[in-house]
Amino acid sequence: MPITATRRQFLNAVSLASAGALIRVPQVLAAEEALETTAVRLLKFPGICIAPQYAAEQLLRAEGFTDVRYVDWEPNLSLSVKVGRGDADFSLDFAGQSIQAIDSGAAITILGGVHVGCYELFAKDEIRSVGDLKNRTIGIRTGGANPHVYLTAMAAHIGVDPTHDIRWVTSADGPNPFNLFINGEIDAYLAIPPEPQELRARGIRHVVLNSIVDRPWSQYFCCMLAGNREFVLANTIATKRVLRAIVKAADLCVSQPALIARQIVDRGFADNYDFALQSLGAIPYDKWREYDPEDTVRFYALRLHEVGFIKSTPQKIIADGTDWRFLEEVKRELKA
Repeated sequence: MPITATRRQFLNAVSLASAGALIRVPQVLAAEEALETTAVRLLKFPGICIAPQYAAEQLLRAEGFTDVRYVDWEPNLSLSVKVGRGDADFSLDFAGQSIQAIDSGAAITILGGVHVGCYELFAKDEIRSVGDLKNRTIGIRTGGANPHVYLTAMAAHIGVDPTHDIRWVTSADGPNPFNLFINGEIDAYLAIPPEPQELRARGIRHVVLNSIVDRPWSQYFCCMLAGNREFVLANTIATKRVLRAIVKAADLCVSQPALIARQIVDRGFADNYDFALQSLGAIPYDKWREYDPEDTVRFYALRLHEVGFIKSTPQKIIADGTDWRFLEEVKRELKA
């Protein structure tokens, strides 16, 4: 390494090399067909929960990709919409957000589930359940974005009208809702990592619902991998290799969380190592083999259809926007 290299560059190189050494490249790789393209673009989003997307870079290179890029996410625009527009080729995203994108005509294909849970609903002491949110003020990052869609599905599941029974406060309204909640100015806040870790560290309020452990949410995928439809159709070999790298990175998040936490912090994907490590230790990244991704799509599509967030039926969403062939192949190859 040249003597002009920075400390961060050195640490990045060490982390990437370590990650690559911990994952054995399948022996079948040499016998597989050549990639249709050696370039792939993924999205960069300020959420630790999609850590496999960041940890996959070295694995993608081992799969034959020589040009791996991370494209900046745009606030107020879902990850799935960015992929559908062709701004990126793949991204993890909350299942409900991908379903909304498919319903609105976005050119994406959901390929498989990657992890369960990550959302936690924090609230004032007098709020003890999701039902208690009726006529309350709830903070979310952005209206229509992941937390909004997730909590809408939660509310609809127990009969609370998310449109008329909840007062939503978003960043578009002015001050950051996260700070408003900390200051006691709103009743509840739906947090994604590293926000839950910060709230707990500061002793702020209490958790009403944790999607990692509370049913029915813990029984379905939270984040799923979606690809740009044109990329998937034109590059079937590359698509399978991307999925394989992502789920192997998910396994690495379970087996080597300290390594992955250090890697994503050193590379600028997260700010706080302790919060990143706590997140990786809590999120079940090892469920991608066990859970049925179609069940997840059906469950959330039904919830969102019930409250008018989507017009399509669950069956149409599954028919138009999913393809499980690649996942089944990868499962057979990486069978534990």
